[in-house]
Amino acid sequence: LWYQYYFHSERGRAGLERDRRGVARLLWELWSPTWRFDDATFERSAQAFDNPDFVDVVIHSYRHRFNLVPGDPAYADIERRLAAQPVITVPAITFDGADDGVRPPAKAEAQAARFTQREHRIVPGAGHNLPQEQPHEYVRAVMELVRAAAR
Repeated sequence: LWYQYYFHSERGRAGLERDRRGVARLLWELWSPTWRFDDATFERSAQAFDNPDFVDVVIHSYRHRFNLVPGDPAYADIERRLAAQPVITVPAITFDGADDGVRPPAKAEAQAARFTQREHRIVPGAGHNLPQEQPHEYVRAVMELVRAAAR
């Protein structure tokens, strides 16, 4: 998680500003070490890095999660309610990639108390970006939930 602390510093902001694609590519490779994405796949996402507010948004996000900068007052009530970590009462499928470079996969019981109806899956061949690395597995789970809700 070194990058989170890096982004807390002005050096991190400057590094991201100077080499958005290089920093992002490094993080993709660290987060998902078994994902063999090609340049075209990376570039489809990397277009977003050219947005004028990209660096500000990324830096603020990593600083906000450590309470180093304030959030948007318009969302203060939502932030307060989420901080209470209410139990999720709708059917849910959660995932961990078996090859996640950020953190190892969790056992289902680790977060079980936060849900009333949850199935936890560990997906082989996926790292930290499961929807992009294993889109069929991700879509299959979404469709399972949609079909169950339609019954």
